[in-house]
Amino acid sequence: MKTVVKHSLALLTIAGLFTACSDDPTPLQPSQPNVTVISATGDITAKVNEFRTLLGDPNNGGQAGQKPSGRREVAWDGAGAKPFNNRNDFPATFFNVNVKSGIVLTTTGTGFRNDSLLFAEINPTYGQEFKAFSQPVIFSAIGSNIINALPQVAGEPTPAAVTGFGVVFSDVDRENKTALELFDKIGNSLGVYYAPVRSDANGLSFIGVKYEAAVVARVKITCGDGALGAGVNDVTGGGTVDVVVVDNFIYGEPQAAF
Repeated sequence: MKTVVKHSLALLTIAGLFTACSDDPTPLQPSQPNVTVISATGDITAKVNEFRTLLGDPNNGGQAGQKPSGRREVAWDGAGAKPFNNRNDFPATFFNVNVKSGIVLTTTGTGFRNDSLLFAEINPTYGQEFKAFSQPVIFSAIGSNIINALPQVAGEPTPAAVTGFGVVFSDVDRENKTALELFDKIGNSLGVYYAPVRSDANGLSFIGVKYEAAVVARVKITCGDGALGAGVNDVTGGGTVDVVVVDNFIYGEPQAAF
């Protein structure tokens, strides 16, 4: 289901529009006059493809330079990323320097990890918690549950903005914890959107947000309410926090913002 939210609607009306799609991906505040939100849990493939179509073709992949239309996607599985698999030093600039996909990352933690072993080397219980959407690699910040994604013109250190951004999450167990918060180029929040709770053993959830214009200059990705750790079990593994990791990022073609 695609839902278009008008600026003049009250929050209760917004909530009513979204309940048919997922548990509660309701924005905390109204954002732009027209925003489309696509969310899914369980078999998310059709909704992910719907969001790809919404952002537009072509998929510009790792082509350098600003393109007039289309989208980009990060899936962590490319050959160039393999040397960093299962390490805690995945480069924050990899997907705009090594692969020119127009996105750089920051975190409040100590780094990033792309992992082909479901993070079982960090904590053996994670091997039973997480699944990949695009096999076999998934991704997380280390020492934090926060990832910031900042668009740049592909292959250039030029700040950019995109029309929309979507994320595949693995193992969302708690409502209103895992979320995207989108910001414009001067730092104003455009809204907070929650990923739906997992509905089956495969454990995948998706949330994608699309605006009419390229207004999104930063995306704060909150993964559950706790960071990965050797002694940190997920709530379904007897722990006290919801540990969540990410797979695909899907976003509009980065357009120079300044």
